[in-house]
Amino acid sequence: MRVPAISTLTLQHRIPDDRAADPWAEVRPPTDGADVLKEVHPEGLAHSCRYWRGPTESRPPAATEEPRRAMITEPACTAGCCGALYVTIRREGDQVVWESWENTGDSTAVPADFRFDSAQYEAELARAAADRGWEEPVDTVARLLEQALADSGWFEHWGRVLTSVSPRREEPGLPEEITSPQGVDVHFHQVRGPGERTYPYRYELFVTRGHTVEEQVRRLTARVLADDPRKTAEMHR
Repeated sequence: MRVPAISTLTLQHRIPDDRAADPWAEVRPPTDGADVLKEVHPEGLAHSCRYWRGPTESRPPAATEEPRRAMITEPACTAGCCGALYVTIRREGDQVVWESWENTGDSTAVPADFRFDSAQYEAELARAAADRGWEEPVDTVARLLEQALADSGWFEHWGRVLTSVSPRREEPGLPEEITSPQGVDVHFHQVRGPGERTYPYRYELFVTRGHTVEEQVRRLTARVLADDPRKTAEMHR
């Protein structure tokens, strides 16, 4: 009887080239040293690292005793538009199994099924969730600013909800005089009752050269906390 091969999962952070995509780095799951997802779903992006900040069981490729269908990659325009790549993830003894792939895009190609040692699998998920080595300064500023604003309770004080904080990168290949400077976008919305429409708002903040990450976070936190978020939808410099 043939024993199924055990693969090695190695998660990698990659900042998408597409500015329409999630600005945070995607966490791609190369297997056995090959990006098999790129081969069958080249336009697909893996879940960004912002989905990895919660508890272990909420991470996109988390494995449970009950089989679960998980989206592995989707295009920047959403799965409903151009299709996505799905896999069923389940535990089987001391192994994690990826099987029953489904490609809802233009191509029907799917990877082979994979088996991972559960200890190696869980260790790699934990390592990737804690990995900060890929971050550029603007990413670190955005991450720490989000934590500072969430801890402050400032938006709740004004009847608002902090939706997200994300880095805003310079667009590559454009002359400096027409490209937008790097910064951080703070998204929030007003608390509404059931069935009421929610309107999104945004603070547009700018990072400056020659200052440390810590100085930037302190400055931007103070800038937001000095403002009444009920008064404006756009942030001033």
